[in-house]
Amino acid sequence: MIIDENLLLQYGANYEKYNCNDLIFHEGDQPRFYYQIVKGTIEVSNYHDGGRECLYNIMTDGQCIGESLLFIDRPYQSNAIAKSKITLLKLAKTQFLELLANHPDATARMFKCLAEGIYFNHMMVFNMTSPDPCFKIKTVMEYYKNCNLKKSPYSYQIPFTRKQIANLIGLCTETVIRNVKKMERKQIIKIENGKIYY
Repeated sequence: MIIDENLLLQYGANYEKYNCNDLIFHEGDQPRFYYQIVKGTIEVSNYHDGGRECLYNIMTDGQCIGESLLFIDRPYQSNAIAKSKITLLKLAKTQFLELLANHPDATARMFKCLAEGIYFNHMMVFNMTSPDPCFKIKTVMEYYKNCNLKKSPYSYQIPFTRKQIANLIGLCTETVIRNVKKMERKQIIKIENGKIYY
């Protein structure tokens, strides 16, 4: 958890439940709440004019979404959509800022979270410039594996579908499927029952 649940509740946060494909916030909405995921998966994305999805990130238990825009008073540039049944803690912006002002430890964790977001964005921009699909796939797998503090080979089960990986790194699903098989042959990953282990 970025911020302790009890502390969020103390400042007036509420639990909210969403079903798969429910919209948490929409591109163009003004940020008015801090959202922290208690349980579930959320995709942060938007769509090009032709309808192609641009997936920015996939967030899960303990992470927060859209938090950086609470500090600059700009509208959301993407949509946040539940990809499973989810439970969120939702705290009004004014109470969120008050919480940070009164709790330096929570502020330090929020700075770390924001820095991690900047790191992820830089990594993804660099990743997009590579012509090598295997490099793109491996870089994303490495990032999420490190975030989950897994070190040994095949110790991390990739929680994303091939389509989600494709959308995240700007490739078509077929290219990801082909290159995942190539990575398995090179023993970079292991596949068991359709699940990828890195």
